[in-house]
Amino acid sequence: MKFREGASWPGSDRARRPFWLHQLAEYLIGGMLVASGLQSPSPVVPAAIGSAIVLNAAFVKGPLSAFAVIGRRIHRLIDPVLIVVALLAAIVPWFDIDGGTRSVLAGIAVVYGFVWWYSSFEPAAPRSASGQRGDAGRSAGRVAAKGINAWRGRKR
Repeated sequence: MKFREGASWPGSDRARRPFWLHQLAEYLIGGMLVASGLQSPSPVVPAAIGSAIVLNAAFVKGPLSAFAVIGRRIHRLIDPVLIVVALLAAIVPWFDIDGGTRSVLAGIAVVYGFVWWYSSFEPAAPRSASGQRGDAGRSAGRVAAKGINAWRGRKR
């Protein structure tokens, strides 16, 4: 059984988003949780979970990282833990959280789960000596330039 390139297991055809988009989504999700927590009567739990998500995005080795300490494989394992923590905080009655904040936590956990599931944790393709990732970008640029030149050079 062969693995499709970038797939998690055989037969997986899910679309993968680049890692920079995953990191950006984590910053936004964490920031929304912190902002939501600061507006709730009991801000500790959502603000702590949002801060943990932002720190997780900041410490991973990626294009939008602030500190680049944790590898992507470890980050890939930390994300589901944070998702489960957010879901548990929304569900269990041990935390003194109002209903609106619980629903925000649950919704954020679901969105974070989708972001994690559809993300590619593989490093970007290495660039060649000329700084190009491949001929596809160069070819697309040339085709676009020829089209623009043809448009400009048409008879009016």
